[in-house]
Amino acid sequence: MSRRRVPPAAPKRPSLPAAPPGHSADAERAAFRDAVRDVRPLAPRPPPPAAPRPTPRARLRRADERRALAESLELGPGDLLVETGEELYFRRAQLAPRVLERLKRGEFALQDEIDLHGLTAVEARDALRAFLAGALARRFACVRVVHGKGLRSGPRGPVLKHAVNVWLRKVDAVLAFASTRPVDGGTGAVYVLLGR
Repeated sequence: MSRRRVPPAAPKRPSLPAAPPGHSADAERAAFRDAVRDVRPLAPRPPPPAAPRPTPRARLRRADERRALAESLELGPGDLLVETGEELYFRRAQLAPRVLERLKRGEFALQDEIDLHGLTAVEARDALRAFLAGALARRFACVRVVHGKGLRSGPRGPVLKHAVNVWLRKVDAVLAFASTRPVDGGTGAVYVLLGR
């Protein structure tokens, strides 16, 4: 003989307490109004100040800088070749030799860096161009560019290292660069000193 299941009874809902005698919705509204009588609305907040718009002259100067930077980062057939493991260094004639020595020792505070590993030469050129333009716009003095050592480049040698060596020499705002200390990448990266 099968037993029939009886569904459980639905739980009873608690009933709301009855309003006290003589209590009405009008009385509630009046009590609320009485409670908030001294409340005053807040003064409206002024809108946040708009970001300053660049002047036409500043926009044109930045466009000129980007165009000059783009033109300067082209490789030519007679550009310097570098070997795997070779240290890179360069300084403009107007810069004192001791500044390059300080740069080689990593004595300047790094303000930004870019890693070009895994990029093609064209991608690396475009990324470096944008990075340098941004660093110059923010008036950074010292940045690091990681180009890699080129250990897996085969007979072509370190392609990005060679390209970075050439590109940085062509950018007028680059005052000097030098291979980093081992802790910062050694011959796989350079410290770059920027100026106007």
